[in-house]
This record gives sequence, C-alpha cells and structure tokens, in this order.
Amino acid sequence: MSAPRPPRPGDRTAGAPHGPPPNPSDCDGTPTHEGETDVLTRMRRGIAAVRARAARFRWTWPRRIALVVVLVIVVPVLAAGTALRLNYTGDPGDGTRTRGRDAIWLGHAWVDGRKDDTDLAAFAERIAGTGIKDLYVHAGPLEHDGTLPAGRRPRARWLIDAVHRTLPGIRVQAWLGDVLATEGPDGLRLERAASRTAVVASARQVLDAGFDGVHFDLEPLLSDDGHYLSLLDDLRALTRPRGAQLSVAAHQIDPLPAAHSVNGALSGSEKWWSQEFFGQVARRVDQIAVMSYDTWMPLEGLYGGYVAQQTALALEVTPEDTDLLMGLPFFHEDDLGHHESAETVTAAVRGTRLGLARTDRGRERFGVALYVDFAARDGDWTAYREDWN
Repeated sequence: MSAPRPPRPGDRTAGAPHGPPPNPSDCDGTPTHEGETDVLTRMRRGIAAVRARAARFRWTWPRRIALVVVLVIVVPVLAAGTALRLNYTGDPGDGTRTRGRDAIWLGHAWVDGRKDDTDLAAFAERIAGTGIKDLYVHAGPLEHDGTLPAGRRPRARWLIDAVHRTLPGIRVQAWLGDVLATEGPDGLRLERAASRTAVVASARQVLDAGFDGVHFDLEPLLSDDGHYLSLLDDLRALTRPRGAQLSVAAHQIDPLPAAHSVNGALSGSEKWWSQEFFGQVARRVDQIAVMSYDTWMPLEGLYGGYVAQQTALALEVTPEDTDLLMGLPFFHEDDLGHHESAETVTAAVRGTRLGLARTDRGRERFGVALYVDFAARDGDWTAYREDWN
C-alpha cells in the first residue's frame, strides 16, 4: 500500500479550513490563526513523507536486483539440481550390466617403448572377467595439418601382436586426435578439404600398420559441424571395406534445449552438442563413446543424475547397430570442470544403469568406456567390476 499523498491547496482535510490556504504575502510569515498553522504543519509533514518514501525507493533497488537474480538464476539452478538428484533415485534392476562391449583408453606408453610383456601380462590380469573388448591406444597426436608422423608409435606392432596372442577377441584401435581451431587460432581446421584428406590418409596409415580400427577424439568440436560429418563419411568409406572399426569420442548432449548455443553466446565456448547432431554422428560410426565426465557437477548425486540423463538422451538417437558407450572417470583431479569427490566411478555406473533401465533396457550394443588407464586407481577398478560386471 502506498503512503498517503500530501495535502494539496483546496483539499478538505480534518482540521483544515474550507477554501484556499492563506497567501504568505498577506502576512509577515507568522501564521495569523490556528487553521493556518494546521495546514502548514500538514504540508511540511507531507513533504517529509514524500522525501522519506523516495529514500526508501532508492534503498530498495539493490533488493529488487537481488530478487531478479534469485528468480532468473537461483531458482532455475535449484530446480535443475533437484531434478538431477531425483534422476539418481530408484533401482535400475536386472539387465543393466555389461554386455561385453566395454572399452578403455590407454596412454601412449603402450606404443612408444615404455611398456613391455610384463606390463601387458599385468593388464591382462586386470581386465580378466570384465566386459572390455576394445582398447583405444593413443597413437597420435595428429599434426595440425592432419598428418601423422610414423615415428610416434615405434612399438605398435609389438602391442597389436601381443594383444591378439594373449587376449584373443580384444580389438586394438589407434586413438588419434588433435586440438581443433574452433576457439583459437591454432589447431586442426576441418573446414579445409586438404586437412580432412590428410586425416583420412593418417587413418589408412594406422590400419595398414595392423590396428583393428581407428578412434578419433577431436576437441573442441562445435555442434552441427558439417565438415566433421563429411570427414566421418570419408573415414567410413575407408574402414568399412576393411572390416575395421570406426569410433569417436563424443561431447555431452544439451541437458536443456539449445544449451550449447546459450553457453556459446555467453562464454564463446560450446560444451555440448545438440541431440540431433549427436544422432547424426552416431549414424556414421561403429562406436560412439560419450565423454560423460568434466561435467561441473559439485555433488555425487547430481553427477549420477546427470549421467542418467545423458545416457537416456544418447540412447534416444543412437541407432541399434552402433555401439553406445558411456565414459567412466578413471582419473582424479579437482578443478572447476571435474570434482573427484562428485565424479566417481560408482556414480557414473549407477547413472548409466538408471538411464539404460528407463530408456532401452534391452539394448545390446551398449557399454562403458574407462578413461584413462594411467590415472586409474584400484578403487576405480573395484567399482567398475562390482557395479557394472
């Protein structure tokens, strides 16, 4: 309710005379009778009330701004957090464990001479009885022009032969990648036809060396990049006649509609892909592994709910003849993007199982991908074995 307005000349107010107030020029400044005194007093009080109201109005602007911030930012964030936490509840039930199509990213030490037969024997013992079928072995990185120096993998032939001999049925894929020039001046430029041609030639090079497939991790890759889709078409034309695997590491999917566009406009960087673009990529490859970590989630329950959501979104657009793998964080860091207390293997596996149960419990070409061997701890392996296998 607003404060009463101050009396104006001619108003009929209690105790005030009828008719206009006295003219100050008719006297020496001293009120001539009691009625005039009452009117002037009320006028002075009214003016004081107006000034006080204006002062209150000025002081409330910070409060109004704070209210807008709460309504526009805090409330939606709390609502989203509540939804993610609820998404982490429930029992995934039966039929939501390994299908024997899991994968693991392996570091460069496996092809540059630092690893030997003893290391491979220990690794074979480590993965025995799990669902791991594919090894993404780092054989790059690519040069910014798309080429791949052969000298970067001197022990590749040893690894391929040793894995085929000691771990029958396990496939060894060459993990190739590079920084893309999408958010800075340096990096691989997919818009250049010559660069895409060189990437295909690099893939041919590792397949000729004996790898069972090629796995690409190109980042940061913006959503709806038609040049990337063109590259995948060219790579598929290379791998399919050979019976080789073509797999990619994929960005996360918009948790809210057009989130990648909004984030790009605010920060100049796109963290997510649209769900439509994710599906376009998935239709062009044999395997797509979601990098479902570095999510910014501060709590384990929120992270698990986020993974459940990502699993559901990915399942909705991934063809049944494409392997869909959800990434597990086998690494330990603490920064803005990744909180190791939140992004645990346990939470990722549970979220994956919940998303699978709610969306497509019977999906066979489905699994998890472990990132990465050289940063993993015993607890990560234990959680993977007990919660997924």
